[in-house]
Amino acid sequence: MDWLTRYKIPVGDWASAGFDALNARAGAVIDTFADALKDGFDGLTDGLLALPPLLIIAVFAAVAWAIQRRWQAPMLVLAGFAFILNQGYWEETVQSLTLVVMACTVCMVVGVPLGIAGAHHPRLWRAVGPVLDLMQTLPTFVYLIPTVVLFGIGIVPGLIATVIFVLPAPIRLTQLGISGTPLGLVEAAQAFGATRRQLLWKVELPSALPQIMAGLNQAIMLSLSMVVIAGLVGADGLGVPVVRALNTVNTGLGFEAGLVIVVVAIMLDRTLRMRPR
Repeated sequence: MDWLTRYKIPVGDWASAGFDALNARAGAVIDTFADALKDGFDGLTDGLLALPPLLIIAVFAAVAWAIQRRWQAPMLVLAGFAFILNQGYWEETVQSLTLVVMACTVCMVVGVPLGIAGAHHPRLWRAVGPVLDLMQTLPTFVYLIPTVVLFGIGIVPGLIATVIFVLPAPIRLTQLGISGTPLGLVEAAQAFGATRRQLLWKVELPSALPQIMAGLNQAIMLSLSMVVIAGLVGADGLGVPVVRALNTVNTGLGFEAGLVIVVVAIMLDRTLRMRPR
């Protein structure tokens, strides 16, 4: 089989040359984009850290009550944040929540329209499907390397890697929800003369809302699973103590930070999960 490897296709060399050319020709644009993302992250984080922790906790508890309408959700939020404050991870938690908010905002703004378009245009969905498979199955470190090359160490490559990893979830679930709209509802709306816009806003989106919210929930969970990966490239947040514990083989520190990540994930999941009506 030596003859087969003798004429190796230089895929790696092509990719390296492509990123080098992109960095050389669009370096100024890339730096401006990276600075804008970093400034947005720092501004949002500093603004949240400037607020009293009890105020932020009260807002989260109020949101949990408004969505769930059960006393258990606010109590879970209060208990979770009390544990985080007790462990001394408030600043790291706020930084990770900022990363999650920014990544999920981008994913939902991009993913929901793409999911709607995919549900309405099967040919487009067939073309997009393999790309989504690639985004989710490609090891994270593979596309983390070029982002570090382009944007350097810090929050920006971690945020971009998180968006790439998370984006397929809201796209798929939105497409599933829109395409699963009961045919009877669609035919009834069309019989009453509903336009395509009215059909989308008054029939399809309300019907697909549970799946869209499930997409948001999945986006949040997947974003939280990326905080350690983001910490490896210098992003602030709960991934930093986990990486530090890994480097120093500190079992206690790693367990503390890992448990805080789990607590944050449980709070967000129970707060945003839609109950069947």
